[in-house]
Amino acid sequence: MQSDQVRNIILVGFMASGKSSVGRALSRRCGWTRWDADDEIVAWAGKPIADIFRDSGEDAFRELERSVVKEICLETGRIIAAGGGSFIDDENRRTMLDCGTVFYLSARPETIHRRVTGGNPNAPARPLLGEGNSLERITELLAQRMPAYSQAHHAVETDNLTPDQVAQAILKICGPGILKI
Repeated sequence: MQSDQVRNIILVGFMASGKSSVGRALSRRCGWTRWDADDEIVAWAGKPIADIFRDSGEDAFRELERSVVKEICLETGRIIAAGGGSFIDDENRRTMLDCGTVFYLSARPETIHRRVTGGNPNAPARPLLGEGNSLERITELLAQRMPAYSQAHHAVETDNLTPDQVAQAILKICGPGILKI
């Protein structure tokens, strides 16, 4: 990949795959501004994502997510951590693929389950996982989303890497000119 083609670095993947922490590591390393789509959605809505799901449903959440993705992808020189399900939406996926270099951060279902629960079976439920943050549900959702995730420009496995190691792998793929916009 030619580094002059990198307008934004967009991180996609399932919840707990490392998008936010890798985004922070990338921003520190290359000096680009970090944007977290979930944080922007919360700011726009004025309430947590779980409350948006509860009060308005997933369809309303996804519509808000589309608006946020369009807005944060307008500029260049950004590290964008997309929400776990945003890349499965056709419109969001087209926007992201057109506005930057998309990296799918992959992780095994067992790794995701461990990260989501922190080893605590009473960890707060994630809206799409339901009570218990089921490994079975994680495996099911990952399988459903793989056709979309596979359309990312690149994939980086995160299971046994630190956020800094993942960031380093991404920057290596982008090339030495990443600091130049």
